[in-house]
Amino acid sequence: MTDYYELLGVARGASADEIKKAYRKQALKYHPDRNNGSSDAEEKFKAVTEAYEVLRDTEKRQIYDQYGAEGLRRGGAGGAGFQGFDFAEAINIFMRDFGGMGGRGGFEEVFGGGRRRGGGGRPVRRGQHIKVQVPLTLGEVLTGVTRTLRVSLLDPCESCSGTGGKGGAVPSPCATCGGSGQEQVVQRSILGQMVSVQPCRSCGGEGSVIQDPCTSCRGDGRTRQQREVEVEIPPGVSSEHYITLRGKGHAGPRGGPRGDIAVLLEVQEDPRFHREGDDLLLHLPVTFSQAALGDEVEVETLDGMLDLEIPAGTQSGEIVRVRGRGLPRLQRSGRGDLLVRVLVWTPQRLSKEQREVFQRLRETEESAPERVEEDEERRGFWSRVKEAFTAG
Repeated sequence: MTDYYELLGVARGASADEIKKAYRKQALKYHPDRNNGSSDAEEKFKAVTEAYEVLRDTEKRQIYDQYGAEGLRRGGAGGAGFQGFDFAEAINIFMRDFGGMGGRGGFEEVFGGGRRRGGGGRPVRRGQHIKVQVPLTLGEVLTGVTRTLRVSLLDPCESCSGTGGKGGAVPSPCATCGGSGQEQVVQRSILGQMVSVQPCRSCGGEGSVIQDPCTSCRGDGRTRQQREVEVEIPPGVSSEHYITLRGKGHAGPRGGPRGDIAVLLEVQEDPRFHREGDDLLLHLPVTFSQAALGDEVEVETLDGMLDLEIPAGTQSGEIVRVRGRGLPRLQRSGRGDLLVRVLVWTPQRLSKEQREVFQRLRETEESAPERVEEDEERRGFWSRVKEAFTAG
């Protein structure tokens, strides 16, 4: 038989508080309401509850420590034995110590209810979150930008000041649930008595009732308005980032706190550059003579034109790194680099004079290598670009 201490995950010298905390954790893990009524979860729930019920009781724990579970069932050295219990009793034990209306750590906390409590214990619901997509150019990523968003928001109703009651009247606590928004339902079955907690049928879980609803918002406490919200977008962002504007979303019903606005950033592609993190890749076509003899050319960057030195003998596909002319590093100092890939352009149509020049060149030039170096032959272009991006 499984050791009770192992079931709860506590040491043999654990205190009463440690045992209670461990049981609560295990009971929540295996509670049927969290496991779609799984029979396996139900059995584990009963087992951890049995372990808890024994170890929380000083006398039963002493018998268990001395004689084990079997000795406990025989009553140890004498007396009535402990015979365990069924699932309904396990639920009642859990409810006794952790659930119930107005009890410590009730089901709103236990099972992750999305409400908080306002004045007088009334449940308060938070407003919904909003998602807004903002397109950005690479130029805006370079400098950062402040955008004004126009959004449709649910704001507190001006007619009732957000209470939902006519003339600002405050809702009355629900007589059925006493303002908790929950009620216990007891059912009897062949397994015994079953106790469950569900939203109050009278108030729909609100915990309060509006006797005379506001005509402007129909009791919701909110009306829809067009609002302008500013968002500051820092330099260096990418489409993987988003900005959360806390407390700028929809207002909650009847005085509930506002939700958030999630600003999703969408950096548009730029036909001039390929972005890799903070670095930018630019393709630069040059003539054969520029590549062979070297030249100084103008290249375009995000912040103006730049004079770039092309070394003599540059091969087509080589990359020239210009440090500090890429994108800003988000929340860090400095910028990435601009990687200029040199592409030697071969003319498709030659004039008579050009043909004569190339004929003379062919007579004097060296022959091309018979083969490319093995590592260069094996590596593709994009692997070389990746290597250039990551080089220091």
